[in-house]
Amino acid sequence: MASKARLFYSNELKNGLISKLSINQSHYIKNVMRIKKGDTISLFNSHNGEWEASIIDNLSDLVVFKVEKFSRPVKEETNLWLAFSLIKKIPQDIMLQKTTEIGIKKFIPLLCERSVVRDINIERAKKIVTEASEQSNRISVPEFSKIQKLENFLKTFPKDGKLFFCDINYNSNNFENIKLNKTPTCILVGPEGDFSENERQILNKHKNTTPLSLAKNILRSETAAIVATTILSFHLNFK
Repeated sequence: MASKARLFYSNELKNGLISKLSINQSHYIKNVMRIKKGDTISLFNSHNGEWEASIIDNLSDLVVFKVEKFSRPVKEETNLWLAFSLIKKIPQDIMLQKTTEIGIKKFIPLLCERSVVRDINIERAKKIVTEASEQSNRISVPEFSKIQKLENFLKTFPKDGKLFFCDINYNSNNFENIKLNKTPTCILVGPEGDFSENERQILNKHKNTTPLSLAKNILRSETAAIVATTILSFHLNFK
């Protein structure tokens, strides 16, 4: 019997593979989804695509599965990044979840001059984006970079990439020229107090940077990230 359980599996997936789920995944399968021996689940990763697997043992701590059938290949994804100033936990969790669902491929947490929050639990963040990928039918799970200062991020940003920063002082947009390519298109969102004047000057001098206005109203950081991701994802995938 097939189930709706869909899990990210980081190791190699191939026909006939017999292996075990992690402790957390096993708990989810047995105690949340109530999946029994003989039931089918889906396993995926960005290297091997998505596969159907049958549960062959759910009595031990770690659920044992056997890969039975290939179901979906890996497809090339839009190389859309989100560089964001650290914000409070609950809004940040929502931002990570929703932008993963929409299609962010890489997250870059930043420290800006006006960032109030100065740290992030990377393992917790990875768990959120993994679960969001499972729920949203993505084949891949977004990558996470280490925390870095805004100035360092700008210095190392790929020369052939495009960087769009959400600017509350800007009253126009430049979405018309966005085109799909393999180089990164990155959204940059500042802290609740916005970028400092010094940071704004650095951004305006940066070659690959374009300011964007997202709304007539002032948006919270997490709202700006979700809105910008939605707009750029649409332009990159459907225009």
